[in-house]
Amino acid sequence: TDFARPGHILPLRARAGGVLERPGHTEAAVDLCRFAGVPPVAAIAELVDDDGSMLRGAAVDALASRFGLPALSIAELIAYRRRNPLPFREEPRVVRTADTELPTRYGSFRALGYRDLSTGADHLALVRDRPRDEVIARVHSECLTGESLGSRRCDCGPQLDDALARIGRNGGVLVYLRGHEGRAIGLAKKLAAYELQDAGLDTVDANLRLGEPADAREYGAAAAILRDLDITRVRLLTNNPAKIRDLETGGVSVVLRLPLTTGAAPANLRYLATKQHRMGHLFDEPGISRIAEA
Repeated sequence: TDFARPGHILPLRARAGGVLERPGHTEAAVDLCRFAGVPPVAAIAELVDDDGSMLRGAAVDALASRFGLPALSIAELIAYRRRNPLPFREEPRVVRTADTELPTRYGSFRALGYRDLSTGADHLALVRDRPRDEVIARVHSECLTGESLGSRRCDCGPQLDDALARIGRNGGVLVYLRGHEGRAIGLAKKLAAYELQDAGLDTVDANLRLGEPADAREYGAAAAILRDLDITRVRLLTNNPAKIRDLETGGVSVVLRLPLTTGAAPANLRYLATKQHRMGHLFDEPGISRIAEA
């Protein structure tokens, strides 16, 4: 009778990398069980005040103190995990499926295929020269319309071209993530979002109107691929702070952010402005900053 319904009827499954892959309560519960040496199964309950509001921060600490219970945050567990390996072999997030050579107009790359064991997607890593410490890296999301069809409604195609050219010249690695079309809402809904944008919504509100997150992507697989290549410190080609946070959570240190601002065109100026002002993307190069603010 102490348990309230409705709750989650079906069990939740933790990501294979635990809180280093996804900083969620499910992953935290399973990681704690594994550190304790018990089966990785837990019950999760939301703590609420008498008025039904969720308890957070100091209120949780006060409740724990009142009943003599230990309490910790997911952030504290992440910090602990980075210093201490789990007392078991982690389940892999990705498995390598192929290793071959791929000659391109940007140079010859070592091409490695990966299967994402969490999503089933097939990802790709392109490596130029032998990876070294603090290698140049790009984590790129699939975009059929921008890359294959040359759409100028986004800057994805020019970003991919620029990243491959820079890595082709200087060495490095590009991780190409499948299943990220339309910030992971899929091609059909991406086109539906474009239709809503034609009617006046911006890219964020269009996704939300469709019942989707503004950005549903996560980069745990990219971190796992980089770790598989023994790359744990990168100079990352990105404008997206969320990408940096996800890689850091996944055990890959971003020692330097390298701006990747290219592909501005009249058809995507509003899109760039929305990414800057509503999604926190960093446009430090003056030309793009001025355009996005226009």
